[in-house]
Amino acid sequence: MTDLIHLPDLTAAELIDFVQSLGAPAYRGRQIFTALHARRTGDFDGITELPKAFRQQLSSRAATRSLTVEQRYISADGTRRLLLKTHDNLPVETVFIPEERRDTICFSSQSGCPLKCDFCLTAKLGLLRTLTAGEIVEQIIISLNDAYGEGVETPRGTNLVAMGAGEPMLAFDSLMKALSIMADPKGLHIVPNRVTVSTAGIVPRIYELAQIPDRPHLAISLSAPNDELRNVLMPINKRWSIAELMQACKAFEQSLKRGERFTFEYVMLDGVNDGDEHARELAALLKRHNLRAKVNLIPHNAAEGLAYLPSTPERVAAFKGILESHNIAAYVRRPRGQDIYAACGQLAAKRASNPLALTNIVARSASTQPSLASPSSIV
Repeated sequence: MTDLIHLPDLTAAELIDFVQSLGAPAYRGRQIFTALHARRTGDFDGITELPKAFRQQLSSRAATRSLTVEQRYISADGTRRLLLKTHDNLPVETVFIPEERRDTICFSSQSGCPLKCDFCLTAKLGLLRTLTAGEIVEQIIISLNDAYGEGVETPRGTNLVAMGAGEPMLAFDSLMKALSIMADPKGLHIVPNRVTVSTAGIVPRIYELAQIPDRPHLAISLSAPNDELRNVLMPINKRWSIAELMQACKAFEQSLKRGERFTFEYVMLDGVNDGDEHARELAALLKRHNLRAKVNLIPHNAAEGLAYLPSTPERVAAFKGILESHNIAAYVRRPRGQDIYAACGQLAAKRASNPLALTNIVARSASTQPSLASPSSIV
């Protein structure tokens, strides 16, 4: 693979340059780009508009895929978790979430994650490698093909969330190039307005993102209203404090269009960060900085190997009520794919020959509290 050009990593213009370097006309590059992205073709044999001799030449110089599907898990709620493998045998996970009006694909930006958030199972892996733009694009193509079949037009719109394994802002160049490739009208045509990027708070990249005119939506994982608690839950806070993060958020807010808001994500941990005092402190923090943002409350998803439990539905409702009493828009995210380790914070390349084995792991580690049934609010 290292000696082959990975075609999903190329923009349409770069692909045209590549085929011209092989002595082919520019329009062949456009044909290949459309086949790989719009039709989601998996190999050169499927690009039948190309001469057979040119397909053979391409196969000796380039590759249409670098990821392979190692295992597939389908949840009782229809969510799909794909455990993929890179060419150098590293795990990559992608989650496909079908909904009535749209499909949402949660993709990874890194194999593993370096940030060591205490409530996240992915942190246990550590950082294995940052993914390339092509590996990010491939996750979307493979997910759509897995759900609908190669070349089949999707029945609903597709939203993307960079909320899988890894910290997207530490894969910034790969991410931005991938979004550019996927926005191409001749390809997947998933524009940045349908993409949300979630960060634990890489402050310099928030400033940089604010300068990009055609950019994705921003979600910031906060999960604590003060530095003392956030230092424990999210060690990245020791590098950039909440005050520094709020300053970056204010700069980003100034770049928003009329009526647009960004999102704070707050993972709710039973008895840790979910008290009335935490809700009031969070409300005061957002009011003090006069931020035009909404808050997504995410009950922690239990997993073997994590010490935390999810807040009770009653506690989540009380927390939400306090925020709303301070005129802060708050929503509760409905968990999806918990039974297959596909929910937020659960991605850790869990394998099982029998999907029920994963269900049993979750059942053993989850509390006996009833799960929330609030409307989904991913974006």
